[in-house]
Amino acid sequence: MRKVVILLILGWLLVGGCTETTTGMGTQSITLALAGDLMLGRWVNVMILEKGPLYPWGDVLPLIQEADLSLVNLECVIAESGEPFTPPRVFYFKAHPKAMEVLTLAGIDYVTLSNNHAMDFQAPALLETIRHLDEHGIAHAGAGRNLEEASRFAMLEAKGIKVGVVAFADHFPEYAATESTPGINLIPITLDERYFRRVREGIEAVRAAGADIVVFSIHWGPNMRHAPTQGFVDFAHAVMDAGADIFHGHSAHIFQGIEIYKGKPILYDTGDLVDDYYVYEEHKNDQQLLFLLTVTSDGVERIELIPLLISMCQVNRAKGLAFDEIFERMRGLSGAMGTEVRREGDRLVIDIPKD
Repeated sequence: MRKVVILLILGWLLVGGCTETTTGMGTQSITLALAGDLMLGRWVNVMILEKGPLYPWGDVLPLIQEADLSLVNLECVIAESGEPFTPPRVFYFKAHPKAMEVLTLAGIDYVTLSNNHAMDFQAPALLETIRHLDEHGIAHAGAGRNLEEASRFAMLEAKGIKVGVVAFADHFPEYAATESTPGINLIPITLDERYFRRVREGIEAVRAAGADIVVFSIHWGPNMRHAPTQGFVDFAHAVMDAGADIFHGHSAHIFQGIEIYKGKPILYDTGDLVDDYYVYEEHKNDQQLLFLLTVTSDGVERIELIPLLISMCQVNRAKGLAFDEIFERMRGLSGAMGTEVRREGDRLVIDIPKD
């Protein structure tokens, strides 16, 4: 749908050749919609089966549908097969295959599978999830039948701009793919070249395949962490120095600040998009964000943040006090990283400074 470039031939002839949306001196741009965890299991799954696949999206659906490409972390398996992983986990996340309609109705283009729930119901459920995604034309990265597959990148395209995605997770070790068994693309958060070379090789491979923009997506760190540790900051900086254009972090279930590093955005944690989680007053984990990035083949030019509120397994746009609280928190978290966040109408805006 979004991946097909439409040539408006009549308009092209009338104005002498250029009818595409442009920025600056005629550079083509697209909008990437990025979000954190999309968890469709447990009570969200119940609501999907009772109320239909549109229910989780609330009034946020048009924002995702209108983006040229949309990327999220799929924080569950979508399968009927599989038995719970042992030894027992505290949480197991699985959605019925009908939940695929939640993805397709929104036009989700890509999901990260490298996370700490991809193997909750062991290899059969992971492989069934991959099969469903392939059948519905949804790109994915970060998990597979073996380490070679789990390490593969995904390639997306909109308006002639190719966006490549590499995906990793830092937990759980027992969910890791091996040379002969299914699992996730696991890596420790370290700059030790024995491990970090896999990051560099992944970025170089997707760039060599023709990606104009490289997104590095990682499920990392503990829940409810409000700011990255210095070790995480150093790792993110090294990822960008290795050639990534966008750092897409997730796992904390709350958003963290945004740093503009050498002209490129590091989204340390993009929080959640849909879930059924208990809301902690001190963390306000029902308050979330949708990240809309204006991107050209040269990089990211602008970030627009849409404040969100999750309630009753549904996400809607935040208003009033919730909007104000999200703005103040993101302004403070990002400001501590040297990034200015301003309010512009019903969204928050970050401009990427030009070199």
